[in-house]
Amino acid sequence: MQFLNPYILLVGIVIPLLAIYYILVGRRRATLRLSTLGTQRPPRTLRYWLRHVPIVLRLAALAALIVALARPVEVSHESETTTEGIDIVLAMDISGSMLARDFQPDRLTAAKQLAAEFTANRLGDRISVVAFAGEAFTQCPLTSDQASVATMLTRLRSGIIDDGTAIGNGLATAVNRLRESSSKSKVVILLTDGVNNRGQISPLMAAEIAHDLGIKVYTIGVGSMDKAQMPAVDMFGNQTYVWADVEIDEELLRNIARKTDGEYFRATNNEALKAIYAQIDQMEKSEVQVTSYTHYEELYIWWLVLGLLLLGAEFFVERIVLNRLPQ
Repeated sequence: MQFLNPYILLVGIVIPLLAIYYILVGRRRATLRLSTLGTQRPPRTLRYWLRHVPIVLRLAALAALIVALARPVEVSHESETTTEGIDIVLAMDISGSMLARDFQPDRLTAAKQLAAEFTANRLGDRISVVAFAGEAFTQCPLTSDQASVATMLTRLRSGIIDDGTAIGNGLATAVNRLRESSSKSKVVILLTDGVNNRGQISPLMAAEIAHDLGIKVYTIGVGSMDKAQMPAVDMFGNQTYVWADVEIDEELLRNIARKTDGEYFRATNNEALKAIYAQIDQMEKSEVQVTSYTHYEELYIWWLVLGLLLLGAEFFVERIVLNRLPQ
């Protein structure tokens, strides 16, 4: 409870002063009366015990009226949040080379984990997951359920489709997911570690389509700057790892980003990839509008009614009850 006129409460200091005055005057009167009686003590009737009730009621009524004049109100605050979310598609390379061990434990696992951390902070945004290797498919449609996105990311693995790196197909599939989106901001984050060598759609053609649809593409090349342990199959058909050159078509990824007003990033380890996701998170912020409302409920009427009832009770006790009781 708050008061709109709190300074009026200072008037309440007269209440204890009046109470002290009444006590002092009452004692003096009692002394004068007893002096004429000598040692004889007057009988204590009901009237005797009720004699202080009117002044108590009067002081309580005065306190209630002072509170009413101070305008007590009950204040409640409400806020209305409007979020203009961003539609984001994570286009992730799941080709065999994504199992290279220049990331811990490998490129694909690190990319999935860090992408899940990125999506967990995108409250209000809709996110989709597209995977590509020799071809492309949608792993998760646009959804605002971050838990579902994280689950779908964990289910991605290399080898579930033909191997290869169809960057154009992956980007085109991601763009198609956003084609009918009504969001003001549409973003594709395309992550790959290779050179486009498969697919029916040119990566630059897919970038042109993205540009025409107002879709911004951030491209990320993952892989060390020199060599990395790449997965291979030995002469007995067992999986092994061999050192091989890291080949990423950075010029292509830069052109895709440039055509769509995006940006190209190069990640050489887990920490660098985490920093890239954090940078994109800062660059693509959802628009949040918060409108606050403050409600005031006047409470003075209850204190005014209480004060009037106490005055009425004081009049009743003093003029009717005490007048009818014997001395």
